[in-house]
Order: sequence, then C-alpha cells, then structure tokens
Amino acid sequence: MTQILQPTGDRVTREDCVAADAANPLAGFRDRFRLPESVIYLDGNSLGALPVGSAERAAEVVEKEWGTGLIRSWNTAGWFDLPRTLGDKVARLIGGNEGECVVTDTTTLNLFKALASAVRIQQAEHPAKRVILTERDNFPTDVYIAEGLADFLNSAIERVSAETGTAYEVRLIDEDLPLEAALDDDVAVVALSHVNYRTGAMWDMAAVTAAAHDAGALAIWDLAHSAGAVEVDLNDADADYAVGCTYKYLNGGPGSPAFVWVNERHQARFWQPLSGWWSHASPFAMADSYTPADDIRRFMCGTQPVTSLAMVENGLDIALAADMTTVRAVSLELTDLFIRLVRERCGEHPLTLVTPEEHARRGSHASFLHPEGYAVMAALIERGVIGDYREPHVLRFGVTPLYVGFADVYDAVEALRDILDTRAWDAAEFKVRNAVT
Repeated sequence: MTQILQPTGDRVTREDCVAADAANPLAGFRDRFRLPESVIYLDGNSLGALPVGSAERAAEVVEKEWGTGLIRSWNTAGWFDLPRTLGDKVARLIGGNEGECVVTDTTTLNLFKALASAVRIQQAEHPAKRVILTERDNFPTDVYIAEGLADFLNSAIERVSAETGTAYEVRLIDEDLPLEAALDDDVAVVALSHVNYRTGAMWDMAAVTAAAHDAGALAIWDLAHSAGAVEVDLNDADADYAVGCTYKYLNGGPGSPAFVWVNERHQARFWQPLSGWWSHASPFAMADSYTPADDIRRFMCGTQPVTSLAMVENGLDIALAADMTTVRAVSLELTDLFIRLVRERCGEHPLTLVTPEEHARRGSHASFLHPEGYAVMAALIERGVIGDYREPHVLRFGVTPLYVGFADVYDAVEALRDILDTRAWDAAEFKVRNAVT
C-alpha cells in the first residue's frame, strides 16, 4: 500500500495529518463506533470502543429474545450455537479453519485448558518432558496459570517419577535466558504472547513454532494483543493452540468472552480438564458419566453468557469487513508517526521508547518509559487523551486504525508535549493511584 502520510516539509504538521486522514482507506470505519467527540482514544488495546449497534443488540437479547422468547430462545434465537458461530468468525481473522475455534469463558481459563491439554499429550508421548516454557515479561495471568498448573500436577504426583527424576516446572525466558538457550529436550510446551502487552514487541510466530516443534514441544499463542490488530495465520504457522480475548481490538465489550483455537489434529486426542456439561458429546442426554464432544466443543465448559456473547458479534463483523493487510499497514504508519513526533516534540524529556521500531517485531501500540509515567498518563487522561499505564513507569498508547487517525496521533503527542513542558503532571491529583490503571 502506498504511504498515506506525505509530509510537505522536514517536520510533520497537523495539516499533513489532516490530509492523511482524508486519504486513509480505513477512514469510513470510524463512523461504525460511538466515541465521545472530546476524546482521543488510545486504549483500544485494553478495552475497545463501543461499536454502533452493540447496545441495540444487547437490548434485543434482553428485551425480545429473553423477555419474549424466554427459554425457547436457546433454540429459536440460536443461543446454543453462538460459541461455535462466533468461533468460526474469529477463526477467519486468525488464520484458522471452520470448526477450530470457539468463543467461551475467559482468556485465563482457556489458557489453562490449552496448557492442560498440551501437557496431557506430552505425558502420553514424551513423559520426560516436564517444562512449561514462557516469558518472564508475559502478561502476568499467563505466568500465574502456568505456575498453577505445574503446582497442581506436582501435588497430584505422590512421588517424583523414577524415570525422569524431575517435577513439572515453569521456565521463564528473559534477557539472561533467551528462547534458543531455554528450549531444550525437557520442554513440553512453549506458551507465549504473540505481541507483548507492555512493550508491543512481536514474536515471529512461524519461526518460534518451528523451533518448538524441532525440540519436540507444542506451541500455544496468546493473541490478546494480536487478533484484529496484526495479521495472524495460525495454520500457516502450524501452531498447536491459541487463546485470546474479544474486548480489545475486536470490540466485544468489557469482559466479553474469550476464544480458544485448537488445531484440528489435536482436538480429539485428549479432552481438557474442565469437563463441564457444555463440552459433553450430548449435553442434554444428562448422562451420568462424561463423554467429550468429538470437535472443538470439548473446549467449552459450562452454560454460556448469552448477552455477552451476542455483543461480540457486532465487533467481529466490523473487523471482518476491514482488510487486515490494510489495517496492519495503517497501524504501522500511525505508530511510526507517534514515535517520530515524540522524538521531534518531546526529545528534551526523559522518555525512552521500549517498543521495537522494526515493523516485523512491532504490534499495534507504542510504549515509552518515563520516571513519572503514572502521573503523566493521569494528566493526559484528564485532557481527554486516553492511553494507559503499566508498571514499571510505562506509558502505553494503543493504536486502533479503525477509529484512530493521523490527526489524533498529532494532537495526542502535542498534549503530551505540553504536559511535559509545563510539568502539569506534577499536580497532586495525578499521583493518586486508581484501582485500575
């Protein structure tokens, strides 16, 4: 795609950005979201904006399907099939096939299911492999769930296997222990976030998956900061499992159900341990013992949250209407612009870029360290520029190309410059920590 932003001089002007917005092939998508006029929303990587029609869809579910249809709507309104119907739509966005994905539960629960399923496969085929490999800087819940599974497995083993002499462990890669050094014959599963939640750094999914397979490990990908923002092709990468949420770039609403994708080759090998009745082959047979479904349904658990599920569809349909190659190209231009403007306009301040500049290694947000990061972000939010803060000292600016434009980026950086130049962030009100940052 041709570069959209065409600066008329050495420095980018706001007029250049307005012209770029007029030429942006994604400009029309902004009208499909309900955003306050006074807000520049740069936190869609934490909670996406409200799509036009989602509130009406929720009202329809509550007032018509529940209010009038009552319990009949499980059949007449398609409630029962929603997890798979939506899962097939998600699959189209992440390079999956029909029948490989289901929308259900939370990312945390789905990661537990995927990890447990992968470990069971390895227990049967390679019992000596007892290491779950993940990243120290992974999203905390991913590390916590891996630790919890390892602890559960170890507590269930009366004695350490005489054959292996080892218990299950979580191994964390970092600057001192890179992936290539950590990925040895003991590793059963590699579980990584495709795009890092804090820095926006992106793994080469195909290369890492191939390396995991070469070591005899299975690969699980967390797509929370990827799905709907960058091009993902799970089958082309030969991934084994993937999980992710629908409330970020897919705009499903606060706490909307997550998804789990399982490569077809693994679906019938072992069932996941949260064997609730919705994953049964015949849920309403009310059988007195468990028989797992023979497809992706076995990765569900209990009764589904219909209202939340129904709201997911509108955001998915918007994402599917956009060409992901174009979304990715515009995202990179916008984050390039953000980084450039911060350097040009805020260069005298202690801002350190922690997001990779290389396009192939960058997701769809830009993050900067500042020693007073929390207060700076609080001051920005007070001015209507909504990003977010992550420990330690990280200002995080999410770029959602479907509703963020070039002039938005320019104005956001101008607000940041003014707050830093005037030390507006130093007010006491901006140093009071909220429960959610």
